[in-house]
Amino acid sequence: MPRINPITWKKFEKFVLYIGCNFERQKGDHRIYSRSDLARPIVFPEEKDIPVFIIRNNLRVLDISTQEYLEILKNI
Repeated sequence: MPRINPITWKKFEKFVLYIGCNFERQKGDHRIYSRSDLARPIVFPEEKDIPVFIIRNNLRVLDISTQEYLEILKNI
């Protein structure tokens, strides 16, 4: 099974927008997105590369598997 690697915050932002989330606000360097069916917001920092643990936590909130995530990244 392929591994999740750190990606730039701009690429992760494209992924989040692609799956239907909307930009809500920004606090410091943290960007906050939401979607009507999510219990928690998607939060990630504007760092050069987003660490894998932040990507995994957000995938858990989105209820998206690693395989689905990697397939979506190929398409955007």
